[in-house]
Amino acid sequence: MAAPAGDANDSQEKLLEEAQNIVKREAFNMKRSLDQSKLMDAIKHASTMLSELRTSLLSPKTYYELYMNVTDELRHLEVYLLDEFEKGRAVKDLYELVQYAGNIVPRLYLVVTVGTVYIKAKQVPTKDIMKDLVEMCRGVQHPLRGLFLRNYLLQSVKRDLPESLNGEDGTIKDSIDFILLNFAEMNKLWVRMQHQGHSRDKSKREQERQELKLLVGTNLVRLSSLEGVDVERYSSAILPVVLEQIVSCQDPIAQEYLMECVIQVFPDEFHLQTLDPFLLACGKLHAEVNVKNIIISLLDRLASYSSRSDCEIPKDKALFDIFSTQIAGIVKERPSMSLDDILALQISLVNLALKCYPDKAEYVDKVLDFTLLLLEKKSTEAAGNNTPAVRQLTKLMKIPVTGYPSIVQTLSLQHYVPITKMMQEGPRNELAVFLLQTALERAIPLTTTEQVSIFLDALSPLLKESDAELEKDEDYAAEQSLLGRVVHLFVGESPDVQFQMLSLARKQFAANESKQRLRHTLPSLVFSSLRLARVYHATKSDPQWSKKVQKIYQFCHQTATALAKAEFHELAIHLFLQSALATDATDCENNESIAYEFMSQAFALYEEEISDSKIQMSVISSIIGTLQTMSCFSEENHTPLITKCALISSKLVMKPDQCRCVCLCTHLFWSSDPEGKRDGKQVLQCLQRAGKVANNIVDVEVQVPLFIEILDNYILCMQKGVEQVSASQINRIGQLIRELMTKLESNTVAEEIRHHFANTEAYIRTRKADAATAAQFAEVQI
Repeated sequence: MAAPAGDANDSQEKLLEEAQNIVKREAFNMKRSLDQSKLMDAIKHASTMLSELRTSLLSPKTYYELYMNVTDELRHLEVYLLDEFEKGRAVKDLYELVQYAGNIVPRLYLVVTVGTVYIKAKQVPTKDIMKDLVEMCRGVQHPLRGLFLRNYLLQSVKRDLPESLNGEDGTIKDSIDFILLNFAEMNKLWVRMQHQGHSRDKSKREQERQELKLLVGTNLVRLSSLEGVDVERYSSAILPVVLEQIVSCQDPIAQEYLMECVIQVFPDEFHLQTLDPFLLACGKLHAEVNVKNIIISLLDRLASYSSRSDCEIPKDKALFDIFSTQIAGIVKERPSMSLDDILALQISLVNLALKCYPDKAEYVDKVLDFTLLLLEKKSTEAAGNNTPAVRQLTKLMKIPVTGYPSIVQTLSLQHYVPITKMMQEGPRNELAVFLLQTALERAIPLTTTEQVSIFLDALSPLLKESDAELEKDEDYAAEQSLLGRVVHLFVGESPDVQFQMLSLARKQFAANESKQRLRHTLPSLVFSSLRLARVYHATKSDPQWSKKVQKIYQFCHQTATALAKAEFHELAIHLFLQSALATDATDCENNESIAYEFMSQAFALYEEEISDSKIQMSVISSIIGTLQTMSCFSEENHTPLITKCALISSKLVMKPDQCRCVCLCTHLFWSSDPEGKRDGKQVLQCLQRAGKVANNIVDVEVQVPLFIEILDNYILCMQKGVEQVSASQINRIGQLIRELMTKLESNTVAEEIRHHFANTEAYIRTRKADAATAAQFAEVQI
């Protein structure tokens, strides 16, 4: 039965403390002997200190602490021996002497220490001592002890490795051979750890091995730092040996770490020249190795390399083709490879294509083609809305959207839209929203009907049929609002193409009856169409422009009617009014009849569908404002419309609304255009009717503001030159307001009313003071 974690930690700390006490004591004795020039006694104490490294009771982490303490103390012996060598002592005798130490672990640590001094002495070629030391270290085959011993060997000689191309002392080839041999032996020891002990301790051993992996990787780091290592030497002498060792060990932990280590420690230029052998080796790795992470790491590194301004991929290197072929081979050789892992590889491949070959869209499409075939084979794994495979697929499909400057480039990829159609509803909807948001952010126009058709096809998840519950959802409303904005990206190469694009969009928007969609999408179609009508009118270069404009207004009428049928009556009314205004501004054939039809529809909808008093007030105000602005109507058509406005204003249920709307009607009977309708009698009747309505209101806090507004309208009409409005009428209303204000209580509302009336009085004073209007306002006594 395994000991509890707390007890195990306490035991390790106790063992470490005991060992460190011995190390401290023997190190003290060693240094005292060295101070007394008693070298043999010092070596004896050093051997006793080093004997603590023979233990098998410590975990790798604890053993490392002990190892660091021991080797730090051992440096004192090395420094002393260097001083002795400089004084003329023969190192050779000492090198042979320490080889007779009793136990092999302390013996080899001493041999390495003295051997390091021997190398510095230059009495024997460095290459011979290096070879001797690395071979002697084979004597320790215990994995933990052997790994730390060989690490000590590498750290001791790393600054003295020969790096010249030729020489008796040694060459860079000798250094490479030395490190590679040490690497191979350390890897064997590291792998051997996996196969020692009981199977139930497998996870513990794997954790311990993870703690020791840096010791093995240090060899590769040292290889990469040798100054004489170039691409040719790396590809011929280093990489083949390293890959052979990695592949032959058949250990998943070792293979995954060491392949990653190769990628990280050697320069990108080396990887570019050795892609084929490296990727071939990836295909030979153990089935449990996560090859995906290795290849993605290499892909991402090379993609980053190519994006740097001072770096360029050699033209003779078909980087994408190499990776594409090798990845396809690895996927084929590993049928058990999960879909999300394969898609992760495709993600990195697309990133590589976009960064290294931005002008070659066929590379991205090749990845999508492979992905499409993959989804057809593994459709069950791609099912669901939040599985790893689905998340990876969604990520893959978003990359071209962000990678290309225009959505058109993404959608022109042959296999892009077919893949979206294979996605599940949730991820497909997410992708459609992402496409839409990106297109709106970049505001790059769509210029042909084909582009619009493809784009709307990609957005088809947002055009799906909805139900009552879905239409109440805020996210759905936000999506449909985005969909409405996309219409403004349609910029046809000509007005005719523009109209075709708008017609195509309306057909798509209305394909599945969704009230919420119509509410958000159809208004933008109407406004875009009205803008197009002004374009035709401004140029008039097309002989058929008038008929085409009429067709646009028919389109707007149908669109607004669709909204009315969907029970968005107020919105439909406002669209009819906007269409009427646009028609008034374009002198196309039958524009008066068309404008009259729009106004008639607005009135009809108001009378049949608008019952809420607040909405009634808003709608009537808009109708009055629209009619006041328009000038295309003849007397025959204009009179019924403004009379209708006055009539429906007088029938409002709420007296304050009725009063205000009747006042607004005064502007319909007195046009600012001298040639327009000017009926002072009707103006006065409207003002008097408003006064009667206000007089019947009981609440003085409601009544007084209305009379002040009526007074303001009297003053405005008088200033416009309405002869029927006199100063005496203004004076009577002013006097009435003063009398009513005495009934107001002292509160905030009353204060606002008094302030309003004071402003009116101040305005009259400015008119009386102005020479241009002084005579007109001379008799006004407010």
